[in-house]
Amino acid sequence: MNSQGSIPETLQKPLSRSLLALRLGVFVVMLVWTLDKFINPAHTGIMMNKFYGIDWLTQNLAYIIGAVELLLILAFVAGLWRRWTYMSILMLHTLSTFSAYSKYMDPFNNLLFFAAWPMLAACLALYWLRDWDTLCTFPQKLTPSKS
Repeated sequence: MNSQGSIPETLQKPLSRSLLALRLGVFVVMLVWTLDKFINPAHTGIMMNKFYGIDWLTQNLAYIIGAVELLLILAFVAGLWRRWTYMSILMLHTLSTFSAYSKYMDPFNNLLFFAAWPMLAACLALYWLRDWDTLCTFPQKLTPSKS
């Protein structure tokens, strides 16, 4: 039993498998975005300028952002500190999704940007259901969640 009550035993395995699949899927996308900061830091600068108005990002800063992001997504995929890592991933992806608002105004020329919405829903579901996302995670002390 967890802090939010128990779920029927028949649902525990399918739920934990589903949450693992969502976590791995979000991780893969975030990993590629993170690796891009190391492989092509100039691209990071272009994207930061285009979507966030940040035109002063240096290559070294892109590496630092990439390193911090890598630590975050590794903790996320390991299921560590779920309340904080899942919320951080949700906030990062929310910011990323909404910063591209102009792309949604011309949908048929920017179809790939719409893939951000199901991923945002996955991040939100993972955050809401984090207490039940226990498959392939490091064990944690159960503490009451205050969503």
